[in-house]
Amino acid sequence: MLKTRILTAAVLLPAVGALVLFAPAWLFTIVNAIAGIWGLYEVAAMTGALHWVALPLFAAVGGVPLLGLLYGGDAGWIGWVVPTLVILMMLGLALRVELNGGGEGLRGPRLVFIGAAYVGVLFPFFALLRNSPDGIHLLLLVILLAVASDSGAYFTGRYLGRTKLAPSLSPHKTVEGAVGGLIVTVVGAWLLFKMIGGTWDMGKILLFAAMISILAQLGDLAGSALKRAAGVKDSGWIFPGHGGLLDRTCSLVFALFFAYYWFR
Repeated sequence: MLKTRILTAAVLLPAVGALVLFAPAWLFTIVNAIAGIWGLYEVAAMTGALHWVALPLFAAVGGVPLLGLLYGGDAGWIGWVVPTLVILMMLGLALRVELNGGGEGLRGPRLVFIGAAYVGVLFPFFALLRNSPDGIHLLLLVILLAVASDSGAYFTGRYLGRTKLAPSLSPHKTVEGAVGGLIVTVVGAWLLFKMIGGTWDMGKILLFAAMISILAQLGDLAGSALKRAAGVKDSGWIFPGHGGLLDRTCSLVFALFFAYYWFR
């Protein structure tokens, strides 16, 4: 399993990096649309909604906002109100799964709706951020900070973790790990901007990094809640050793939405 994970990462990371750095905006948007459609497929497969009755729901709730945002931009105030509501729905789902001690009994049209909206409304922000002014650097920054948060949380939790953070959602996550991820992200952002001579105010740098870490960790928990409620371990199989597309992107989607409007 470890060998498979390493081989997949060795192929995937350079490919994603090349796409972010060198793809023209139209190509990146097309790839984002394809990824979003695949994400909707993963939601349908997880929730048992792969049948013709659910197709209109997926088209209306997931497909319309996905293609609309990618083609037409952020849609003004609707572009931040609707994603905010979707994020709150996902966090509400996470809270419900945690309080219920699991996701039993949560499958049904409501879960299909939440999952479709999660992908259709939030996935376009990959392209919206990347294709914005200086968006290549901003997307890479968010990815680096999210990775720092995840790595910091993992290693801190592994060696210092004692208090479970959300045992029903993710049994291995700890409060100590979450704090460690936050600290590593903030320190990493400070070091990065010191090295490249960034022109931001230091307080703004640290606040942005802290928010990315918090949202990355909340996004990861929300993704776990969706899988727990659907009764699956992984969202899919597209990345051998790593699971599905949603498994690899759940820690980014909340953070990308925040970063897009932070820099507007």
